[in-house]
Amino acid sequence: MQAFDKLTSTFMVLPVENIDTDQIIPARFLKQTHREGLGDALFYDWRYHPDGSRVDHVLNQRSGQADQILVAARNFGCGSSREHAVWALQGYGFRVVISPSIGDIFKSNALKNGLLPIEVTQGFYERIRAQEVGVLFVDLERQEVKLASGEIERFAIDPFARLCLLQGVDQLGYLLGMDDAISRFERRAQ
Repeated sequence: MQAFDKLTSTFMVLPVENIDTDQIIPARFLKQTHREGLGDALFYDWRYHPDGSRVDHVLNQRSGQADQILVAARNFGCGSSREHAVWALQGYGFRVVISPSIGDIFKSNALKNGLLPIEVTQGFYERIRAQEVGVLFVDLERQEVKLASGEIERFAIDPFARLCLLQGVDQLGYLLGMDDAISRFERRAQ
């Protein structure tokens, strides 16, 4: 997992409320147990006609650009638990999702897989959408999102998840990194 500290990136806006995990990655793509290729299936039913031809959609228009931040409307990632949804977003190139509200299970899956979910106020979300310059600055250490205008909003994050993201490890990686300390403790406890 890649360590996360600060990110300056262009962003893509999906101004749709209640985007559920089945829209993010349709169930027919859940057969695989690995991440490879899932970026191509991101929002598949929004991006492609049934015959596989492309739809005129922002995700198709902007593919290949360096957007690493997805800005979505309220209640992003609601619905069923689907780790593949996080993998698809990462496979497309996103490292951050910003929304006024994010589904709890999606948020948990995102944090465990290195995708930073940030909840902002509705007003800040509207100001992001209104920006003329499409760049955002995310600082995980300071827990801040900054607009090109300089306006800043702080965000909350679970302290352990934040530590893991900053170190670039998942929960298991964190524990494995404590192997020497665990071994010392076990020797003392015997």
